[in-house]
Amino acid sequence: MKRIFAVALGILTAIGGFVDIGDLVTNAIVGSRFGLGLAWVVLVGVVGICVYAQMSGRVAAVSGRATFEIIRERLGPRAGLANLGASFLINLLTVTAEIGGVALSLQLATSVDPLLWVPVAAFGVWIVIWRARFKLLENVTGLLGLTLIVFAVALFMLSPDWGSLAGQALQPGPPADEQMSTYWFYAIALFGAAMTPYEVFFFSSGAIEEKWTEKDLATSRANVLVGFPLGGVLSIAIAGCAAVVLLPASIDVTSLSQVVLPVAEAGGKLALSFAIVGILAATFGAALETTLSSGYTLAQYFGWSWGKFRRPAKAARFHLAMIVCLFVAMAILATGVDPILVTEYSVVFSAVALPLTYLPILIIANDREYMGDKVNGRGMNLLGSVYLVVILVAAIAAIPLLIVTGAGS
Repeated sequence: MKRIFAVALGILTAIGGFVDIGDLVTNAIVGSRFGLGLAWVVLVGVVGICVYAQMSGRVAAVSGRATFEIIRERLGPRAGLANLGASFLINLLTVTAEIGGVALSLQLATSVDPLLWVPVAAFGVWIVIWRARFKLLENVTGLLGLTLIVFAVALFMLSPDWGSLAGQALQPGPPADEQMSTYWFYAIALFGAAMTPYEVFFFSSGAIEEKWTEKDLATSRANVLVGFPLGGVLSIAIAGCAAVVLLPASIDVTSLSQVVLPVAEAGGKLALSFAIVGILAATFGAALETTLSSGYTLAQYFGWSWGKFRRPAKAARFHLAMIVCLFVAMAILATGVDPILVTEYSVVFSAVALPLTYLPILIIANDREYMGDKVNGRGMNLLGSVYLVVILVAAIAAIPLLIVTGAGS
């Protein structure tokens, strides 16, 4: 049982990172517009986040130090501050989107205006972070999020033309009525969603929370190899459901209710109930991750006491930073901004900022002063270098494509 629950950190990170409110809607949009023509991006993203998280988890376990502690020391205060600024602002944007996503999930269940649920969602996130133990947080939220498997079940129940879906996946490209620039914009958005930096901040800081050492490297690999691919499978299932139901009907996805429409068509109210529970768990898990990551990044850079393994009174600035982030998120959502739109922008900007955090981790994972004989091997360095090039290309292309396509419209 201990080994089963040991992978819960990876499951929570995967569900919250791959299948948050932005991924739910973005994958549904992609499926309803391109079918499975962008499934390859999810696969590229899965391998990329596995490489990224495996290095980060190993660095944390071997050095006993979290990401931003090492980034500040290795890059210096100025470069580290620039890294912190970009990462923190994107993380705050994602916190806003996830709190909004929880509110939208509760609207699906109750039909109550999501603006009324925003303070409830923010309070729920705060009280769980304040009172719940880290293991309880990761296990309960991660395992409840597994109910999103209903999207994969629904895809089979819809009895699609599997040959057609395979053709879309194996011969990627935009349909005749879509621009190539829009196709590549959504490719970068999916890639940014798969490799959001907050996933790694949470994963590496969680390793410190759970007091990982070199003896836990096998657990780290299990977390990565089980959790993240699972998130990728669920993402493709969401896109597949949209490709089967929404694409033929020319339905443009603009709300969360349209995302679950294929599930309701396939399995009725029971399947829809599972989907709503899964969406609520996934968005709430992502809200916990991003809120904690906000506190982690600030505390680690400035040298504050941090961590859920410490009493709130012993890590007051860490907890205060998270409370302020939640209030900022509520203030932004109170303006009536669409949380789905916020997340779509956040994943694109995640792609822009990704090199700032990925490159230091790649450097540190090869630094014997920190890692001893646990530095990257040749194979990992080859993969890491290939992904560095991919990340740089995506970062350079993201903003021009955002402008040219009008954010994919």
